[in-house]
Amino acid sequence: MPIALTINGEEHQIQDRLSVAALLAQRGLDPNAVVVELNLAILPKEAFAHTLLEEKDRLEILRFVGGG
Repeated sequence: MPIALTINGEEHQIQDRLSVAALLAQRGLDPNAVVVELNLAILPKEAFAHTLLEEKDRLEILRFVGGG
């Protein structure tokens, strides 16, 4: 059953109930190079693997970008 999420302000549907780590992997994102806010709270990296996404969750995924 699809799950509706908001990711970075955009509505998305995912097919399975995924962990945050699995969602990042699907999107090709390195978990060590991002900060994830889940429902207005920063999620510790240690929690990515066991935090399962729920219907109507709101995520903000911020990527570190180097430069100068």
